[in-house]
Amino acid sequence: MALRNPVPAEREAAPAQEAKRAAAREWKIDYLSPAGEPSLVPPDSVQWRVYRNPIVMGIGGVAAVLLEFADPRIRSGVWDHSVYKVDPIGRSRRTGLAAMVGVYGPASVARRVISGVTKMHARVSGETPNGQSYRALDPVLLNWVFATALFGFFKAYHTFVRPLSPDDQVRFFREGKPVGELYGVTNCVGSEAEFVAMMEELLPGFEPHPINLEFLNIIESGRSAPSSPRFLHRAMARGAVAILPSVVRKKLELGAEWDLTALDRLALTSAGRLADHWRDRDSPAWQAALRHGLPGDFAWRSPSMQRSLLKS
Repeated sequence: MALRNPVPAEREAAPAQEAKRAAAREWKIDYLSPAGEPSLVPPDSVQWRVYRNPIVMGIGGVAAVLLEFADPRIRSGVWDHSVYKVDPIGRSRRTGLAAMVGVYGPASVARRVISGVTKMHARVSGETPNGQSYRALDPVLLNWVFATALFGFFKAYHTFVRPLSPDDQVRFFREGKPVGELYGVTNCVGSEAEFVAMMEELLPGFEPHPINLEFLNIIESGRSAPSSPRFLHRAMARGAVAILPSVVRKKLELGAEWDLTALDRLALTSAGRLADHWRDRDSPAWQAALRHGLPGDFAWRSPSMQRSLLKS
């Protein structure tokens, strides 16, 4: 079953290209300057540790989209009011970049980017195919969208890289509050249990949709990162499904074909742990540390070493 899309392919190309050009102009972020400007999330945070890992961001981001699209109001808002249908990869990358800016970007830049996103969302409203009205700035929807990102990234790291202690899990969720409040979030979940409680309130309205399968097929195809092995993309798609709460997976009708195999798990844990040690000098984590006047590899150092550096 194909996505509903009345726009012929030849008419999609121009808006897709223009969307990409506009996004490139808007989302060019300098994490190195202004020197000394702090980020919204501190360098010794759990989020700085988690968000530095590209495998985690990939798996967690896919899981977050699936959780968002489970709600027909969010799914319709994204489909009807964004470039998702003509540039799904670009739109997903910009969502990930927004997360990076909130964690690593200079606070003033993060506020500017978030303000721009919020102004754009203020124009988003409509009805689902079933007649449900929606507004992107509806606090219930805002709270859920932000919660899905926190849950997705936390769960991907905890599952495929290394388990976070109970204290670090709570820290991770609570560290998101300053960013969430700028988006207008009124209930920033402070733990996995609070995420589950929010999910259970929305669960009766969740439903399957072909968009979910199309999205997973795009991830499996490797189009988002052609230089990476195809098998890793397939594993990441299944890994994202694997970390969904089982009741949501059942609601979305993502069956046994999306089960994570032993080989998939090995691929993801190997790639995730390797990525966790990769000190990328071009990454937001490295450049943000330099902006703070810290060693570039600060996010990769142990908590005790981080505390020592912050005191010096």
